Amino acid sequence: MKKILTTLILTLLLPASITACGKEVSYADGTYTGRSEVYESEDGSDNGNGYGEVTITIKDGAISDCVYLTYEVDGSLKDENYGMEDGRIANKDFYNKAQKANAACAEYAQMLVQNGSLDGIDAISGATINYNEFVEAVENALAGAVQ
Repeated sequence: MKKILTTLILTLLLPASITACGKEVSYADGTYTGRSEVYESEDGSDNGNGYGEVTITIKDGAISDCVYLTYEVDGSLKDENYGMEDGRIANKDFYNKAQKANAACAEYAQMLVQNGSLDGIDAISGATINYNEFVEAVENALAGAVQ
């Protein structure tokens, strides 16, 4: 809960700091990577544990591309097998939920490119953990791009 609250506060304060004194932030062209901290479920289960990583491309001072992927704590990519047990779908509801959260990663990345910032990007139902990791990873990547 503390990580979620911290991310929420940073999300609300970052835009204010970027436009402080009427100055817009400018980004240097290039490719930047950012990573979130590792999320660990408060209930002690492994469900959803892991971290997110974005790779953002800045061209002509604007975000032109973004790739967002999530990983298990051990560094394994959360892909089409995410939510399976021993290579099979043991619980269809759990698998579908895991895959819905995984699919949201591409949507978050697409919205960032369309919006040019985190402003106006809301969490997708069922993918809130991924959203929080996304916001943190984007903030970390863009911090390295600020001129």
